[in-house]
Amino acid sequence: MIDNNEPKKYKLIGADGKEYLSEEKGTLGGYRRKKIYGRLDCPSALRHIAKGEYVKYRVFFKDEETAIAAGYRPCAVCMKDKYKKWKDKQEGKEDDRKS
Repeated sequence: MIDNNEPKKYKLIGADGKEYLSEEKGTLGGYRRKKIYGRLDCPSALRHIAKGEYVKYRVFFKDEETAIAAGYRPCAVCMKDKYKKWKDKQEGKEDDRKS
C-alpha cells in the first residue's frame, strides 16, 4: 500500500557518482554516458529528450559542486562560459581570470 503522506523522493547523483534518494529536486540535469551536466531547461538536452534519446542515461544533481565532484563537465550549449573555462583548463590555457 502506498502512503500518500510520504514525501516524494528524487533520484540524484552524489559527489561519489552514486545514486541516492532525496526529498529535494535536483537543480541540474546530466547525461551519464558523456558525463555532461547543464541546466534543466537546456535546449540541447530537451531536443534529445523529445526524440526519446538519452532518457535512460539522464541523471540529476543537487548542485554544480556535486556534478563537478562526480566527474561531470559543463554543457557547451547551456553553460557556454563555464564550458569554455573547463575546456581552457583541459588544454592548459587556464589563466588568472576570476568568475
